[in-house]
Amino acid sequence: MFPSPFSEDNDRDHTGSITLTDETGRTLECYIEHSLSVDGQEYVLLLPVDSPIEIFAWEGDDEEEEAVLVEDDAILDEIFGTAQAVLSEQNLILKNTAYALTVAGELPAVDESELFTLEIEDDETDLEPEQLQLLASFYHEEQEYAIYTPLDPLLFFARITKDGEPELLSPEEFRQVQPLLEEQLFNEVE
Repeated sequence: MFPSPFSEDNDRDHTGSITLTDETGRTLECYIEHSLSVDGQEYVLLLPVDSPIEIFAWEGDDEEEEAVLVEDDAILDEIFGTAQAVLSEQNLILKNTAYALTVAGELPAVDESELFTLEIEDDETDLEPEQLQLLASFYHEEQEYAIYTPLDPLLFFARITKDGEPELLSPEEFRQVQPLLEEQLFNEVE
């Protein structure tokens, strides 16, 4: 078995970190929140070092406005500089990282009046609404955009490959090992 650089002792103390890399070569530095072994395979629960953000475009008229998540890389590239500038006014540094945009710096305190609840509609699963905090808003070519950070942590689940690199689990793989992982995590909490 490949020796693990992770120990069970780093649960919550953030001493371990690991870098995820996407298919385009972008990286995301993560803390190792938890490490466990199931049937000889090591898995890690990862929390990004920097805070994840989501950019929404406000669409519709004054009576019926809807926030639409901006996922198109071309649009994100186009508005990135403006988003970076408005966030820098709050001493936040916007980063185009793997799997999620992130900001480095201290987030403002949660202000109840600045919260946005995102209702996620999915026919297959009953998902909880996501609470987001507004960080900034701006206009680009007459389109209003808003930058939010989720209140709940963004977690990634990965396996450690034979060469010691993290590899994100696909949704199908996660569903297969989820019962085993939950059982082991639950047993360790008791």
